[in-house]
Amino acid sequence: MIVAKTEAAGERSLLPEVLAFTSSLPLDRKLVREDLVGSLAHLTMLARKGIVPRDAAEAIREELRKVWQDGELPDEEDVHMAVEARLAARLGERAGLLHTARSRNDQVALDLRLHVRAQCALALDQIGTLLRALAARAKAEQDTVLPAYTHRQRAQPISLAYLLCGYGAMFARDAEALGFVLQGCAAMPLGVGAIAGTSFPTDREIVRKLLRFERLTANGLDTVGDRDFALDFAYAAARSIVHASRVATDVVDFASAEFSFVRLDGDIACGSSMMPQKRNPDLFEIIRGKSGQAIGNLSSLFVTLKGLPGGYNRDLQEDRAPILETGPLLCSVLGMLRLGLEHVRFDPARTLAAVEGDYMQATDVAEALAQKGVPFRTAYQAAGRLVRLCQERGLPLAKATPELAREADPRIDTDVLRACDPRASVGRKRNQGGTGTESIQAQIAALEAEATRAASAAKAVPRLEDLFAELSTTELR
Repeated sequence: MIVAKTEAAGERSLLPEVLAFTSSLPLDRKLVREDLVGSLAHLTMLARKGIVPRDAAEAIREELRKVWQDGELPDEEDVHMAVEARLAARLGERAGLLHTARSRNDQVALDLRLHVRAQCALALDQIGTLLRALAARAKAEQDTVLPAYTHRQRAQPISLAYLLCGYGAMFARDAEALGFVLQGCAAMPLGVGAIAGTSFPTDREIVRKLLRFERLTANGLDTVGDRDFALDFAYAAARSIVHASRVATDVVDFASAEFSFVRLDGDIACGSSMMPQKRNPDLFEIIRGKSGQAIGNLSSLFVTLKGLPGGYNRDLQEDRAPILETGPLLCSVLGMLRLGLEHVRFDPARTLAAVEGDYMQATDVAEALAQKGVPFRTAYQAAGRLVRLCQERGLPLAKATPELAREADPRIDTDVLRACDPRASVGRKRNQGGTGTESIQAQIAALEAEATRAASAAKAVPRLEDLFAELSTTELR
């Protein structure tokens, strides 16, 4: 049985080719749980307002429970019409009572918000787990010293704990961004109808409370065409996956022979089909590659929305693929990044040697000299002369002698030269956000707090299965 929209106008059903081309059901099937939850809440409101007789509402609710259990749906234009067709096959004309005072326009607006809300919860849970893992690893790696890079050139010594906290800071911002998305999803759209509301004596507040939304959408015309919440979600996800790709790039570089800072456990390293010596960082390269799909989803949504007039337009059906792909993509990337990092082993001796054999402490020498009253620019130039003298003699800065230092500038004494020690260099940055011990402890504590907040925010989001269970037994009067 085909319940295509043309039948409602007394016309024949759509041509099979047209139905196949215009149907969103293959993707919409992923929204069936959201659609059933929304339908139960709407049905409850209709029954309580006396718009649908209680016995009919009970019969419809029982059939919705069966769809939840077996998931069987006929071929149709979309999941909404497929559910209605399933009910009609069992209940006949009474099934049509469910669609009283609603449109597929506000129905899909609800389903997508429920979906994005649930996906945000899953992503926040993943971010919380990742942040806890980064904080725990940072605690264990405070004594591992390695180069930090600007322009991919060695810049200054840092601890591995500092690097991990830097990664964590990115993902903490992602948790904040997902919180913003949840606020955008907190407006309940159902009940505005196709565009202009309904003449039935409905009560949207009943549905809002049943589905645990914070507020109602304000205007039907805006509601049915609004996909801002989806854009916000796609952006937050793309940004988070880009952050993951940046971490992945560090691992790819550090695992190369040119760096040799890390070794990948065999559990995650891949071999070559031709070169038996290879130990490839495929997992991290794929994480990096996933950013293209995430950015593509965001671009696809933007292009779909560009130039659309107000209200609902069928073009909006093309939002399904990018929206439905985005949540699972984000969660998989975050989960695999956390898992992969657990199997990345840094070589402390190698990373320290990279610092000791270079000139990255030059800024510390300049600052130590400036702290003795020498203007910083003058101190900067003196440190530069010392670096050049060391380079001419084939010495790393950590091996500079007092005699060589006096040749560069007589004011570079033994106290100033102590700044050449890489570990001392790391410890000297005592300001907030620096590499010093107290700062690192504060950053680790902040990551742990953000992990707790993310987990709490995830837990506060109502689960679809819980909502369905509640709505399946709630009073209809």
